Amino acid sequence: MPLEPPLIDVPGAFRAAAGEVDHAVRAAIVRANGGISPASAAEAWIDWAIHLGLSRGKQLELNQSALRTIVDLCSWMIRGGEPPRQPGPHDPRFRGSTWGLWPFAWLEQGFLATEAWWREATTGVRGVTRHHEQLVEFYARQWLDVFSPSNFTWANPEVLAQALRSAGMNFTQGAANFWEDFVRQERDLPPVGAEQYAPGARVAVTPGTVVLRNDLIELIQYEPSTPAVFPEPVLLVPAWIMKYYILDLSPGDSLVKYLVDRGHTVFAVSWKNPGVADRNRSLEDYRRLGLMAAIDAVTDVAEGRKIHALGYCLGGTLLAIGAAAMGRDGDHRLASLTLLASQTDFSEPGELGLFIDESQLTFLQDLMQRQGFLRGDQMAGAFQLIRSIDLIWSRMVHEYLMGERAPMTDLMAWNADTTRMPARMHSEYLQQLFLDNRLACGQYRVDERPIALTDLRLPVFCVGTATDHVAPWRSVYKLHLLTDAEITFVLTSGGHNVGVVNPPLESTSTYRLAVRPAAGSYVDPDTFLREARSEPGSWWPAWRVWLEQRSGMLGQVPAMGSQRLPALYGAPGSYVFQR
Repeated sequence: MPLEPPLIDVPGAFRAAAGEVDHAVRAAIVRANGGISPASAAEAWIDWAIHLGLSRGKQLELNQSALRTIVDLCSWMIRGGEPPRQPGPHDPRFRGSTWGLWPFAWLEQGFLATEAWWREATTGVRGVTRHHEQLVEFYARQWLDVFSPSNFTWANPEVLAQALRSAGMNFTQGAANFWEDFVRQERDLPPVGAEQYAPGARVAVTPGTVVLRNDLIELIQYEPSTPAVFPEPVLLVPAWIMKYYILDLSPGDSLVKYLVDRGHTVFAVSWKNPGVADRNRSLEDYRRLGLMAAIDAVTDVAEGRKIHALGYCLGGTLLAIGAAAMGRDGDHRLASLTLLASQTDFSEPGELGLFIDESQLTFLQDLMQRQGFLRGDQMAGAFQLIRSIDLIWSRMVHEYLMGERAPMTDLMAWNADTTRMPARMHSEYLQQLFLDNRLACGQYRVDERPIALTDLRLPVFCVGTATDHVAPWRSVYKLHLLTDAEITFVLTSGGHNVGVVNPPLESTSTYRLAVRPAAGSYVDPDTFLREARSEPGSWWPAWRVWLEQRSGMLGQVPAMGSQRLPALYGAPGSYVFQR
């Protein structure tokens, strides 16, 4: 009698079980490591150590540099005068005048000299890949920051002075601050004071109505505040990595209110905070159910008028994808495109690119497969490391050693109101855009066909921010290489958020502006920086003038919603409250 075939494919089942074990182990490791791949870091250090070990000339150079540094420091200690090194322009740790006193000046100079030597040691080693060199230099800097004299009570003259003034009460208050922060973190509560800026109370208060709700977005139409409006509506597409009200903070900081008060009909996308059920949401879902659904709805409410579309950060990248697909397909519903701190070419993504490679993506995919999404705090690890001096060490010194709480602001409260990222969408975004750079290469596909930014034919207003660690302005500037459309490029002072949330009232900002006409010659970023004149104030008025020049005459105020899209409920809607 013939034997029955086995009901279970034993080798296949074993491979599947082994794969599950690997997924679980990698997910646990990256969860414990703050979202960072330890394998990627180890690979970089090994690459550097091997090549440095084989570079006898580099070793001699480093030895000579160390001896020269010691001699310079000793000479300065004996003779006095101007210290041999100054902290960087964006390093706030040693700015106080008391750092010039003995022995604190010696500690500061010794630390700065050590930083400079390690920077020399981790760079310029021949044979080390560029990515590994950047990682090693970055991690060496992070470790050194831990031992900065500013982080220790006995070595920080400002902390000691505060202790004398307060009779040591700064340490009592600092301990209380630490305990309060610890309890809030354990209970998954927002930081102290953030409750004062709840959406609908002090932020996201511009009057409006939700006119569309689907499984991914709510579309808010804002009430006009002027007797006449421009015919072309403005559609705001924020990033889904954070809540939409970065563009509608408190009234004085609200871009939405700024536009409404100047005669524009404004719509804004509010993204759903995805959960486990949304794990298979794709980047194409975000384009179709998010961007294109919003454009369809605005077109319906505005009775077919063309749309001024604005995208911020990831929202701008998605808007560029959607606009390129519309250009390819002959869809001419957009009147203009505004991109705020949005990358379309990811070949030089800045320090954030240090945390995006094949190893990092593998670990993150395993983590997201287990959870179904990536939490906001798991994404925050990389962002905090990039700006560790400001976001970690300086904050700890001021709140726990000095005993001083920084006052909560609307922007700080918004920054703490994190969202999640669906597993599939985030994986596609990192793989296709960051690692493969398919959008810039004309390989990104929409509806099974590739798109190219050369199909953009409408005027573009592009904003980069000078100290952006998320979307470096030189990376944003690469849009000039990808399309022949007219581009008005603005470089504004500030970072990824402060540079964008830049109301004109009492603004201390500056910006540079230059126009590249359609099919005009390419101007490289260094030439732009040298030739574009620095203007005082906010870039918002310049953008408003740009919008008005591309809009029709002021006319009748439109209705709220339409017959097909009646008003559902008031702004800020319901998705913004999801945690």
